[in-house]
This record gives sequence, structure tokens and C-alpha cells, in this order.
Amino acid sequence: MTEPTPRPMKFPYTFSAQLAQFPIQHYFKNQWIWRYYFVAFGLSIPLFYKISKLANSPGNVAKWAESKRKEHEEHH
Repeated sequence: MTEPTPRPMKFPYTFSAQLAQFPIQHYFKNQWIWRYYFVAFGLSIPLFYKISKLANSPGNVAKWAESKRKEHEEHH
């Protein structure tokens, strides 16, 4: 294998070179979105679970099936 160059290229031409020089640590440290994304995702899971549970309740499913049956009868 060849030795790595002691200094980075002035402009990395290839995609892999650009990816290797991308300052990902800087973005993780200095942008708010990375800190709050996972917190917001974790807090929203119970909310989505409750909404899903309400939407798929047996009474709601029966009401939806009845409205679809009436709609189907109107069209045919």
C-alpha cells in the first residue's frame, strides 16, 4: 500500500475524497437538529401509538366499514 499524503487535496475531485474530508464532527457538535431529532423522535412514539390505537379501535373500524359499504352502494 502507498503512504497517505501528508496534507489533504485543495479540492477533492472524487466523491470518496469529498466524503473523507467532510467535517461530520463539526456538524454534530454545532447544529441543533442533531441534538433534538432523537429526543423528539423518542417523545413522539407514545403519541403515535395512542393515535394508532384510537384509529384502529373496533368501534371505529366498524363505523368506517359501514360508511364504505354505503358509499359503495351509492356508486353501484
